Amino acid sequence: MSPVVDWVRASRLPSQNYIFLPLLLGQAIFVRQGGTLSWSVLALVHLFGLFDQLYIVYANDCADQETDRLNMTPTLFSGGSRVLVEGRIRPRRLARAAGVAAALCVLSSLALGALHHRWLAPPLTGLALLLLWFYSFGPARLSYRGGGELLQMTGVGGVLPLYGYYAQSGLVAGFPWALLLVLLPAHLACALATTLPDEPSDRGSSKRTAAVLLGPAPVKGAIVALDLAALAALARVGGFARRRLPWLLALPGAATLAQLPLLRSRPGDLRLSLLVGLAVLVTLSLLGGMTAAMLWSGGAA
Repeated sequence: MSPVVDWVRASRLPSQNYIFLPLLLGQAIFVRQGGTLSWSVLALVHLFGLFDQLYIVYANDCADQETDRLNMTPTLFSGGSRVLVEGRIRPRRLARAAGVAAALCVLSSLALGALHHRWLAPPLTGLALLLLWFYSFGPARLSYRGGGELLQMTGVGGVLPLYGYYAQSGLVAGFPWALLLVLLPAHLACALATTLPDEPSDRGSSKRTAAVLLGPAPVKGAIVALDLAALAALARVGGFARRRLPWLLALPGAATLAQLPLLRSRPGDLRLSLLVGLAVLVTLSLLGGMTAAMLWSGGAA
């Protein structure tokens, strides 16, 4: 395998969706409110998103390499990129790459501040980077002590949409906070789901994820309940979708119900990968649907 392929693998580019869509949703909210997209702002926002995602996956691989060595049930959604476990990239090189990605995050937000007078962008960037540090590294290392899923929910479901909205609008006050009733449960469900395949290795390395602390069965039940809560919240606050609301709920609703026959699945079982994939689909389809509805109703699509 070539070094380029190894770095592409380490970069886990499909996980860009977790970053790209919340940032785009925040900007779509501004359009829905009557604003006009600045394409230069959009470019800087998604440069930040690209570097943030690379920082996350590189840093997490470095922090979790010992746990990943114990992991015999990795999936597309969990278990790391495996490049350190398989000796494809040296840990120091990956750690340096994580540092470079973090620095580029900061530089992109400074450019947003300097070019568009968005000086809250650097502090929001600092908050996003700190959430990952608290998630994976000491002294907090909350993914090993319980609470990592809540940090993930806060960053992806709260900080990123706010960043996208602020970057376009220059304001925080106009952000529709009621949408967090949709975003936070959906992102928490997604975060919980991705802990399920790694439960055996996490338990063996004393990594206290929700699946380890509560057990897989309660976590699976919580995932379905959180997804249903997000759908119910969207039905209440989704006035921006108007007559499109049934279509907006159709795919995430079907994906939520499709999880039910898979609740007895176990790590290493294809059915568990399907369960995790469906939980991810619920979150991404909610984000994508809301974004499209807002851009459509705002006249930008």
